[in-house]
Amino acid sequence: MISLTSPVRTRAHDLPAALKLGALLVATVVLASVSNLWFHGAVFLAVLGLYILPGRLFFSVGIRRLFILWPFVAGVLIWHFAIDAMAEGAVITLRMVSAVALANLVTMTTRLSDMMEVVHKLTSPFARLGLNLRALEICLALVIRMIPVLGQKGQLLSQSWRARSTRKPRWRIVLPLAVCALDDADRVAEALRARGGLMDVQKE
Repeated sequence: MISLTSPVRTRAHDLPAALKLGALLVATVVLASVSNLWFHGAVFLAVLGLYILPGRLFFSVGIRRLFILWPFVAGVLIWHFAIDAMAEGAVITLRMVSAVALANLVTMTTRLSDMMEVVHKLTSPFARLGLNLRALEICLALVIRMIPVLGQKGQLLSQSWRARSTRKPRWRIVLPLAVCALDDADRVAEALRARGGLMDVQKE
């Protein structure tokens, strides 16, 4: 596991998690509602500026985490080039990158425990219906933490392939990555069972 919170301290670290998540929700809705290319270009530059302001280390770490989007960006642009709709493709690409970049900013400047506290408050009314809130929080935390871990392992597999072959890895690392994901899931399941499992965490 790795920590998603940036070690570089910024002003955003001191803002309440609920405020940042609420702002992210509003920003995402606005991005989805507007289809103007110039608007999305301006938003993208503004988001890029937010990454640059805290310094070089924060910028490099944040941008590196966004590299996982390149297959989706390439796919969208290639498809819209094929159907002669590059303007629409550019809007979709900028919208996607800006939204994910903003979400990444929130995770980099917010402790996971603070985000889970917000989730707990939002879902607490459902506890009366029998929803296991603690299990839900654990599952959400695992998803948030494991996605970058799998991305990092995918990069390591790609590097290992390139060290042994001149061909690009492409689909060839899909199966090894799936095996790694299953192995990690098995280890996490064992750790949860050792602590009573998800069904008993509500009693703690």
